[in-house]
Amino acid sequence: MRVLRTIRRAEYAELVVLFFIQGAALGMWIVPLSTVLDAHGLHAIKPFAFAASALAAFVSPLIFGAMADRHASPVKVLRGLALATAAAMALASTAIKLGWNPWLVLALIQLHALCSSPTWSIASTIVFARLADARKEFGPIRAMATLGWMAGCWFVSILNADTSVLAGYSGAVTWLVVCASTYFLPVVETPKSAEHLTWHERLGLDALTLLKNRDHRVVFITGALFCIPVAAFYPYAPPHLRELGLQHTSAWMSLGQVTEIIAMFSLGALLLHWRLKWIFACGLGFGVLRFALSAMNAKPWLLAGVALHGCSFTLVLITAQIYLDQRVDAAWRARAQALMSLMNGGVGNLIGYLGTGWWFSACTQPAGTRWPLFWGGLAVAVGLVMIYFLTVYRGVGKGLKPASRMQATP
Repeated sequence: MRVLRTIRRAEYAELVVLFFIQGAALGMWIVPLSTVLDAHGLHAIKPFAFAASALAAFVSPLIFGAMADRHASPVKVLRGLALATAAAMALASTAIKLGWNPWLVLALIQLHALCSSPTWSIASTIVFARLADARKEFGPIRAMATLGWMAGCWFVSILNADTSVLAGYSGAVTWLVVCASTYFLPVVETPKSAEHLTWHERLGLDALTLLKNRDHRVVFITGALFCIPVAAFYPYAPPHLRELGLQHTSAWMSLGQVTEIIAMFSLGALLLHWRLKWIFACGLGFGVLRFALSAMNAKPWLLAGVALHGCSFTLVLITAQIYLDQRVDAAWRARAQALMSLMNGGVGNLIGYLGTGWWFSACTQPAGTRWPLFWGGLAVAVGLVMIYFLTVYRGVGKGLKPASRMQATP
């Protein structure tokens, strides 16, 4: 029994390290990207650069999710993707540094997005497969990714690389560490289908079957709609911070991860005692409040809005991940997480990055940006999402039911 406990602790530590390093790698790229592009005269492609991850989310998560469900261990799939992401990030950073054609820079950013987009859902699948009780254990492990994200942001600011491609090079090295860490992970075997697979199945499009279930559909749609206004956070909060006189924006943006960690450690208890409907409602309510605070257009209120980002993010999107793990059959879980990535990172972020880019332009005048109008409009958008969810979602009572009681199809 003591040996089993030792093995269990060792596996837990491996999962914690994986999420921490991957969180750091993601934070080193996403958070400073806005200011790096501005500093190198690439402001015009900024909405498209952020939308690249959304375009990638339409394709690669489902394909690699289906691969992880049917053809290869998720650990091996993540290993290859981490290596490819490191190479693509280094190429994109070099292109920005050397002043290559903006469209070529954008193409390399898109290549990076295609490689990195599936990594989070696949890493989540690996972690969920090793947990005894995801409701209690996933939140604290996921919090390690948030700590990693914060560490990555702080590292970028310590290097004074908030506007430098050094942030991208640092992220590329960190992705190589993610690749190396997969060699220490236990192999996760996935159900293999003996039947001949159609191209529809190989591309992971059969995951759309999950949308036939009413509650599944509402959770997927709510996540996608929520991601539309939230997409404005990383492109436009850092410039607003700088406008108010705050430097080292990558470090300031990590304030959102403080409440994110608190929410993740609280999530296990909430899932056991609260209806999912009210956890989602709280997250959406925090989303309305955070944008309303940012609309005050003053340093303390904007920082308060940034801080609330993590709490809102966790109670909506992380809860949705746990929901899928508990209510979807094991043979579908990688594809379910991939479909969530497609809906949130694809549909939600694509509309969000392009739509909030248009909204930002509409709120910008020669005298400057009308920040109260910009953030206030996003607060209204999140409020409408909350109304939709509370009106349509039914649920099955307190807590989360096991997967065997709610399969992929109704």
